[in-house]
Amino acid sequence: MSTYDEIDFALLGLLSKDAEKSAGALAQQLGMSQPAIWRRIRRLEENGVIKGHRLILDREKLGFGVTVFLGIKLSGKKGVQLEDFERAVSAIPEVQTVEHVLGMYDYRLRVVARNIADFERILRRRVMTLPGAGDVEANVLLSEERRPGPI
Repeated sequence: MSTYDEIDFALLGLLSKDAEKSAGALAQQLGMSQPAIWRRIRRLEENGVIKGHRLILDREKLGFGVTVFLGIKLSGKKGVQLEDFERAVSAIPEVQTVEHVLGMYDYRLRVVARNIADFERILRRRVMTLPGAGDVEANVLLSEERRPGPI
């Protein structure tokens, strides 16, 4: 059972939209005092609900105009360890997320590249050479309408 109330969830919603918003501004929006908001934020951090603050970069302005989601099925070769694959894939700087999933593929990766030719280089030279990499399916991101919130 959750020990969090509607104010906690409203606070998390506001912080997910702007993590740099001051406690005073949050308090004003929620009709509370600044110290009360600080106590709630600290409690949420101490309980592990707030795990950190994230900087969101504009990848296109940094020259990474292509995002591709890869589905990777590990090959049936014996001796392939999940840890070996995860360690190797996590070392590729263009790989933004690594998700171990159930379904048709074993892993789902979010990969950024400068352009399609750059993505092909990453795919051929880095991803396809990973220990245990088998079938791969690529889906190019066309647009992203919503970033996930805290709930």
